[in-house]
Amino acid sequence: MAETEKTRYSDAELEEFRAIINSKLEEAKVDLELLNSTMSLKDNNGTDDTSPTFKLIEDGSDVLSREETAQLAARQEKFVKSLNDALIRIENRTYGICRVTGKLISKDRLKIVPHATLSIEAKRQQQS
Repeated sequence: MAETEKTRYSDAELEEFRAIINSKLEEAKVDLELLNSTMSLKDNNGTDDTSPTFKLIEDGSDVLSREETAQLAARQEKFVKSLNDALIRIENRTYGICRVTGKLISKDRLKIVPHATLSIEAKRQQQS
């Protein structure tokens, strides 16, 4: 009897991935909190500074770093959402299935990018 190709990961494998995702999710949430608290601290400029020229220079550099911090926070929020979505796919037992080819995404890829929804094959097709 020919061995049929696996169409989904086993419950035990899904639990292994859940542990990886939960670990990454905890780290990502801590990073996001740090970024958000950095932004809120930057909003508190301490307006008791009486030197207008110095204040102007300081504000210019603050704007750039505030924008960079906001971009990092937005990327981190997206990452947290992707990890949460991956947990939902685990619940639905659809985790690790490429949304283009319908085949299983390799375990090695999922260990590195646990929120991946595309196999390497599909990702390459997308890029060409």
